[in-house]
Amino acid sequence: MNVALPAIRDDLGFTPSNLSWVVNAYLIPFGGLLLLAGRLGDLAGRRRVFLAGMAVFTLASLLAGLAWNPEILMAARFLQGAGGAASTAVALGMVVRLFPEPAERAKALGTFSFRQAAGSSIGSIAGGLLTQALSWHWIFLINLPISLVAGAGALRVLENDRGLGPRAGADWLGAALVTAALMFGVYTIVEVESHGWASAHTIGFGALSLVLPAAFGVRQSRARDPLLPLRIFASRGLAGANLTMALLVSAMFGFQFLVVLHLRQVLGLGAQATGLAMVPIAAAIALVSLVISPRLSTRFGDYRVLLAGLVVIGGGLAWLAPVRADGGYATDVLGPTVAMGIGFGLAMPALMGVGMRDAAAEDTGLASGLFNTTQQVAGALGLSVLAVLAATRTGSLTGVRTEEALTAGYHLAFWVGTGLVAAALAVAALMLRPGVAARRTGEPGATVPDRALPQL
Repeated sequence: MNVALPAIRDDLGFTPSNLSWVVNAYLIPFGGLLLLAGRLGDLAGRRRVFLAGMAVFTLASLLAGLAWNPEILMAARFLQGAGGAASTAVALGMVVRLFPEPAERAKALGTFSFRQAAGSSIGSIAGGLLTQALSWHWIFLINLPISLVAGAGALRVLENDRGLGPRAGADWLGAALVTAALMFGVYTIVEVESHGWASAHTIGFGALSLVLPAAFGVRQSRARDPLLPLRIFASRGLAGANLTMALLVSAMFGFQFLVVLHLRQVLGLGAQATGLAMVPIAAAIALVSLVISPRLSTRFGDYRVLLAGLVVIGGGLAWLAPVRADGGYATDVLGPTVAMGIGFGLAMPALMGVGMRDAAAEDTGLASGLFNTTQQVAGALGLSVLAVLAATRTGSLTGVRTEEALTAGYHLAFWVGTGLVAAALAVAALMLRPGVAARRTGEPGATVPDRALPQL
């Protein structure tokens, strides 16, 4: 999408101020509807919600590919976000139910994690090739054959679960509150660059995005059929995994954005060369999450693999933080990014395994939606904060070369990202140690060690 933005701007007549909404029109409904979609998966059946989401996403992709003005494209992007939320929210819950055996589940979560992490790298290359060889319309139209194949596969292999049924109820007022809260929160974040942190716009919408979650929490404590039962947070493992996820994703989303800027603006790589430069991190994630991480999780347990992955990610960011303005890709960027790919390939499947382990069977869709919501909101927040910190640091420097000023901003952002990963490591060590969650919530079997830890 990002690679195609200049072509979309020129073709449809977007102004510089509203071009960002081609991205934001997807991000806001995607982040805002994940929780509701996860709950609907529990009620109506996860396969039904998954297929319905794919259908909406596919039709919206067709509309986006045929868009003839900015308004049609933004409407199509909004529908894409809604369909994407429905499919994504229930996906993790289905993975957990389809693969109940620890070894098979570890492999499945590794594949799932790779699919998420490698998408941006693959998309940056594919988007450039499609836009250059055909037109920007094909970055949307390519979704049609892919979705048809995926839909046929889903009909064939996914369990046709019936769900709890509509009588179990859904808290629609709670859904409206949490969706509005997330939408206003994401809106505030993505508009910070235009208005500034101290502007009335940012403060006003930021305050609203804080008041609405509080109202949502009150509603959940009183509703007969709450959208997000507060009891789910009694699981120390699930709560700790979501907090760890938020800190980790905040650092990684910001890193991916800023390292691309460093390659383009400081090292002078072109768009296609930059996309290719991100391939090694995707390859590292693929190898580790698909082959190595499942075996390590089966042998040593998700908890230990998670801690090891966080240490490697933090080390990679600390290695990258003092990157030189007059350096090179092979000497300054390749090593740290591959290290972070290895760490991410270890950490993400293990983190999802730890978090979903404590979710009750009837709550897997809800827990899946909560995980995905955490990823999207934390990613947007982390990206905005790190980008603003880098820009502020760069703008404060005078009398130096542009490349040096930009690099100084990236230094600050990368060190802050390193701190976020260190905080994630601390949270994981304190809250996700095997048996701790169960002992704190009074669950039976509290003293049973992690499912994959070797018995001594």
